Amino acid sequence: MDGPVSVLVLGHGAGGGVEAPDLVAAKDAAQSAGLSVALVEQPYRVAGRRSPAPAHQLDAAWKAVLARLREDELGGLPLLTGGRSLGARVACRTAADVDAVAVLCLAFPLHPPGKGDDPSKSRISELDAVRVPTLVVQGEHDPFGLPPEAPNRIVVTVPGNHSLRNGSAVEAAVSAWLATRAPLASRP
Repeated sequence: MDGPVSVLVLGHGAGGGVEAPDLVAAKDAAQSAGLSVALVEQPYRVAGRRSPAPAHQLDAAWKAVLARLREDELGGLPLLTGGRSLGARVACRTAADVDAVAVLCLAFPLHPPGKGDDPSKSRISELDAVRVPTLVVQGEHDPFGLPPEAPNRIVVTVPGNHSLRNGSAVEAAVSAWLATRAPLASRP
């Protein structure tokens, strides 16, 4: 290969960084498929804070990073965005604004644990707002819920819970999905 065919930009969850096992597995799958990958830490994490900033600040920081990446070496490449948990929510909320061609959600937090029966706590509207192909990889015992499939959304369950520590299952799910996204990914 001469260079990357597209780029995948991934954000972390609320309480962790870019070294989370599922993010590493998704990165490995994307790189194996010929994509360039950027793992992005939100400013609150860079500053050493543990609590996330409000949604509008997270979204603004995400869009600024993606704009910067597009100005440099990743300009002109199709952009796939995503992340784990909170990072997946940010990617969903900003997909249209950053012209993402696809979205990858790892452990999407559909609702707070124990609040699945309360429609006011559901975050399904964030997923439903995404108009491009979307993959959701969810632990089969995730206390944050299991999103439903939809016309542009595939949901794959893997062994585990919200932490998605089974890297090989996550990598396999992402690899299989990327293989259907040609020409965004090359086939080795």
